[in-house]
Amino acid sequence: MPPNILRSVLGGLFVTALLGLTPAKAFAAEPAAAETAMDIAKKAAASAADLKVSIDTIWVMVTAFLVFFMNLGFAMVESGLNRAKNCVNILAKNFIVFAISTIGFLIVGWGLMFGNGNGFFGLEGLFMAAGPDNSPAIAEAYKGVYSAISWAGVPLWAKFFFQLVFCGTAATIVSGAVAERIKFGSFLVFSLLLTAVIYPIVGHMIWGGGVLGSNGMLDFAGSTVVHSVGGWAALAGIIVLGPRKGKYAADGTVHPIPGHNMTSVTLGGLVLWFGWFGFNPGSTMAADGPSIAHIAVTTNTAAAAATISAAAVAWLLLGKPDLSMIVNGTLAGLVAITAPCAFVSVTSSLIIGIIAGVLVVFAVIFFDKRRLDDPVGALAVHLANGVFGTIAVGLFGDPSVCPAASVVKKGLFLGGGGAQLMPQLTGVGLSAVVTFGLSLVFWYTIKATLGVRVTEEEEIEGLDIGEHGMEAYPEFKG
Repeated sequence: MPPNILRSVLGGLFVTALLGLTPAKAFAAEPAAAETAMDIAKKAAASAADLKVSIDTIWVMVTAFLVFFMNLGFAMVESGLNRAKNCVNILAKNFIVFAISTIGFLIVGWGLMFGNGNGFFGLEGLFMAAGPDNSPAIAEAYKGVYSAISWAGVPLWAKFFFQLVFCGTAATIVSGAVAERIKFGSFLVFSLLLTAVIYPIVGHMIWGGGVLGSNGMLDFAGSTVVHSVGGWAALAGIIVLGPRKGKYAADGTVHPIPGHNMTSVTLGGLVLWFGWFGFNPGSTMAADGPSIAHIAVTTNTAAAAATISAAAVAWLLLGKPDLSMIVNGTLAGLVAITAPCAFVSVTSSLIIGIIAGVLVVFAVIFFDKRRLDDPVGALAVHLANGVFGTIAVGLFGDPSVCPAASVVKKGLFLGGGGAQLMPQLTGVGLSAVVTFGLSLVFWYTIKATLGVRVTEEEEIEGLDIGEHGMEAYPEFKG
């Protein structure tokens, strides 16, 4: 056979073989390739979900650590605004109160707040925080116990710890308001009742699927749940305790009792300002970039505006730019923006801050005229501005400012009428009744059993010696 014919035959056989074999091979390989691609896609999706949970968890835990760090801020502010002879007592209360909060919230409070129940308190998950890790794969099974917080995709213990540090903050508010005349043991008992019972009940009504939250009340990071609760509890304690010796004359004249260390107050104020960047942005409970950035800016803007307005008003009314008013102005702005931080524009946060700074100065004067002795201004900062901040959601709410704002209705000043304002007012009123009422019952019960006030001699000498047997500054007298 000629070479050229042979080449043609062999080429034809080769092409025939390719045409005959290749499709068969390709057909046989197709299912395996498709299966591998599907497996890769599933693994990629699972990895992305796991990565999101991890990132969200890191964000929630870091911000919770910042809120825990606020305990130092409260200790510094409160001890500095009180007299040197009571410094150890204030520091001891602020140190131990988080330990008390941890045990009370772990055993009872968490379940009361987030357990499935009725409109006022949870009935499931009591007596120990328990339940599986809230990973996406088992989220449905987990909803059966703590369904109100199942929206957050982080693990159970991340949710618990973040909520715990908020609970502890409410108790520290009371510490400063009742300073310089309360028995140490009595304060600890009340702190346990506050963090295990009162705070979780109000928290359930608003954040735990209860009557207020389900009817439209919004409190993003706790102007009411944390700050007003602490403020109402403090007001009840002040009423039961009465004022410090020498604070008010018989004719109603107010005798100022200055604090002993304004350096400590300033340090504490800056620590709290810093910690609030965990308090408010962390309440997203997810690494939601646009919302976190927006909340950080509204938080800082309100704090700055309140600092300046409080300084200006104090300067005009008192004749001097009082440092304690300046620091409390900052805290007032932070408290006021806590509820609306995710729901209002930056411009609105500026207005809210200005009002908060003015309000805190006038509130201090108001409470003093009513002979309600509050050594640190906790009522003016946390109660007055907690109420104002909650109402501000209904005045300035804007659902377009960031993703987290989608749940808010337009506020009164943006043409929304009372759609959001009425739930806010209802929430303020019901939270006040529950918190103040239960606090009075607990304070009077403690007074009847353990007593709440130290002796006159102990108050004059100072609680450091009488209650703790030590002094903060043993080298100095007077």
